[in-house]
Amino acid sequence: MAYRIQRFPTPRRFTAVAARSVAVGLALLTAGAALALTGASPGSLARDVITDTFGSSFALEDLGLLISPLILTGLSVWVGLRVGAWNIGAEGQFNAGALAAAGVGLYVPGPTAVLLPLMLIAAIGGGVLWMAGPALARAYAGVSELITTLLLNFVAALLVYWLATGPWLAPGGRAIGTTARIVHEIPEVWGAVHWGLPAALLLTVVSGWSLNFTRWGYEIRVCGSNPQAARYAGMPVRRHLITVMLLSGALAGIAGMFELAGTVHHLQGGISNNFGYLGIMVAVLARRSALGVIAGAVFVALLLDSGTVLATRGVDVSIVLAVTGLVLLYTAIGDEVAHYRIVQI
Repeated sequence: MAYRIQRFPTPRRFTAVAARSVAVGLALLTAGAALALTGASPGSLARDVITDTFGSSFALEDLGLLISPLILTGLSVWVGLRVGAWNIGAEGQFNAGALAAAGVGLYVPGPTAVLLPLMLIAAIGGGVLWMAGPALARAYAGVSELITTLLLNFVAALLVYWLATGPWLAPGGRAIGTTARIVHEIPEVWGAVHWGLPAALLLTVVSGWSLNFTRWGYEIRVCGSNPQAARYAGMPVRRHLITVMLLSGALAGIAGMFELAGTVHHLQGGISNNFGYLGIMVAVLARRSALGVIAGAVFVALLLDSGTVLATRGVDVSIVLAVTGLVLLYTAIGDEVAHYRIVQI
């Protein structure tokens, strides 16, 4: 009786989950080994991270504030992947959404009950507008969205910085470079955690349900996996591509509005805090599961929180970036290994 290793197009669910778990474990072990070489105590630092992250209500609230934008930017990238589009521009769409929402919050008069929905609509419009160019370029000219969305990130970041430190600068705020405080705030649901977190969870569930249990979602998945077959079947591949890419931009724009009106309350340079780029990692970790987006966002939020704790212990914050890169590297390897099985000849 002979055996051989064979590659299958789709890995088993259990194998895929196990490969992801091993990948994360190896990344953390590698980071721990690197810390040990510098003379630090990985075990002691791990205990400090766990205590400072879960040991108080304030720490859990801080974690919740990180999870909300990560879910939305991760969902933004995840939705785009369903139609075969890599949205590397969630960072720019996040900034565009925050900018549009800030414009309404600062310069449109009215009560908070009216202005918050208007800020949300403006943020959706900002994210959609920032994605419109890459979406149309990909659909009609075949221009890679990897390049266009990435380059627009820098344009959005610089535009936010210019407005916050120039035309929209708060009187007397030159030292910190922000706009005036936006008084229209998202209500809090638990401590400092606002309603943006439940809204992000709801959007994730709705997106997952729509893409997995509706005809529209089925066509999106077919267009993403095999555009030629989708065209042969009469599916509007171009229309679906544009629609989903714009939806992806809208989700990232919503994340910007939630961060502005729920957490920061000022438009300022760096408001995105790299949430758009980290959303790529969240989407990669999620694979094809919408609920995996939530799990991935929690993991990345824990990494960010860990970086803060490590910094207070004198550890270079760049170790978090290293762990992030290691997780992506090991995950890519694990995803490929999960396709292989030992079969009997």
